Amino acid sequence: MLEAYTPSLSLLIRDFLVSIPLAGWVLFAIHGLAKWSYHFGSKKWGEGVGIYIARKVIHMAAGGFVALLVPFLFHEPWVPFLLGLLLALYVYLPHRTGRLMYWFQDPSNISEVYYCLSWSLAVLIAWPISVWLAVFPLFLMSFGDGITGIIRGIRQRRRVKSWDGTLGFMAVSIPVGAALFGAVGALTALIAALIEKHGLIDDNISVPLVSLALLLLAHWAGLVTL
Repeated sequence: MLEAYTPSLSLLIRDFLVSIPLAGWVLFAIHGLAKWSYHFGSKKWGEGVGIYIARKVIHMAAGGFVALLVPFLFHEPWVPFLLGLLLALYVYLPHRTGRLMYWFQDPSNISEVYYCLSWSLAVLIAWPISVWLAVFPLFLMSFGDGITGIIRGIRQRRRVKSWDGTLGFMAVSIPVGAALFGAVGALTALIAALIEKHGLIDDNISVPLVSLALLLLAHWAGLVTL
């Protein structure tokens, strides 16, 4: 376990070089895809829905897509972890300066900052055992929650924890969980969907970290093999 946290300079340099195009993609997702989604959604369903959809596009195109690539592209957790922290700072500073990225940021909450921090923490925690234990929770946070938000935005025209979005979360996530981790994965997806629906704690914190905790416990109990 300790070896996984001992950085190798050559691998750090390689991981940093690999991260450059990924960072460019994330910025394109934020300033390109999300902004286009905002304008499209605003014209079709209203500005509130446009912002909501833009946020979910960032979830999927930036956080989700990159999370799926992490096991294949990186040798150590440090570069993806630090990039997640830098992105958290990048989306937090507009709240401090008052210069919000209007197409997805809401002055009343900083949930996108929590998203980036949870993303980074999940990768760092899971890495000594297997980064794949973090990929599925990040999938739930990115694609499960992303589909949920788009469904609710289009159908409800507002940010609300309605069951139609929760069913969309389950439809996307339970089959993936079952394919990756069997019954444990399916149950984890179901619990994550219900946690997101309940909304007691920001789902950008609760969904990935509770899901990761469940998978780690299942691994230690011998119920999940990697």
